[in-house]
Amino acid sequence: MTDAAAALIEDDPFADADVVPTRLGDALIQRITQAIHDGRLKPGDLLPSEARMAASFGVSKPIAREAIRQLAAMGVVHIQQGKPTRVQALDAAPLDRFFRFAVRGSKTGLTEAVELRRVLEPPIARYSAERRSEADVIRLTEILKRLETSWADVPRWIEADLDFHEAIAASAGNTLLDLQIRALRPLNREIMELFNSRSTRNTGDWRKTYERHVEVVQAIRAGDAEWAERAMSKHFEAAEAAIAEIATIREEDNNDSRDRAGP
Repeated sequence: MTDAAAALIEDDPFADADVVPTRLGDALIQRITQAIHDGRLKPGDLLPSEARMAASFGVSKPIAREAIRQLAAMGVVHIQQGKPTRVQALDAAPLDRFFRFAVRGSKTGLTEAVELRRVLEPPIARYSAERRSEADVIRLTEILKRLETSWADVPRWIEADLDFHEAIAASAGNTLLDLQIRALRPLNREIMELFNSRSTRNTGDWRKTYERHVEVVQAIRAGDAEWAERAMSKHFEAAEAAIAEIATIREEDNNDSRDRAGP
């Protein structure tokens, strides 16, 4: 190895990481993600330049460039024009884009999104009751206050409600579940806008919905996992009729749009 090559890989987080010359791009991605997982690269750290990575791994610059682009698409690194690429903390953006694409291509997309939440959120509430911290309980209590003061104020209620479900997921101690719920936020907002803007929704409905939120927090505060899961399930069951109503309205709107468009 020349002195120049030795200097190039000095302090390299990928040192001694030979790449078998098959599927080089995938292998390179695997090596980079491994360096992130084991702490050699942390959120905020600069990724070596394409040239340096190509030299370190013995691959071409185009292969290194494509690997970085794929990592950026997964939300693992952040690329800025004219600036070094940085490792970033995992976020829900790639999942968010995927969910919105999936729903956009489905006639029953929002209903399916609700069904997904019904599968995920009761167990999440159970985990929250088992694992939440005092700080988590304080955060949920503060969100309840926001909900209580925003009855019939649909935009304020929705933001508090979204924060409520995300706070429970964050307190459940499972990164994958946390990312799933955060990724569903845009879809959840759309569902909540339809749900809470119904002309049939009255003061009693707002109170009952708020009380269901309160029960979930009470169960989590008490550390009662079964109660928390049951309370979250009840929260979703109570919305079944409204969800069916929303689905009917959406289908009627779609039919009207097709009629106006003509054959």
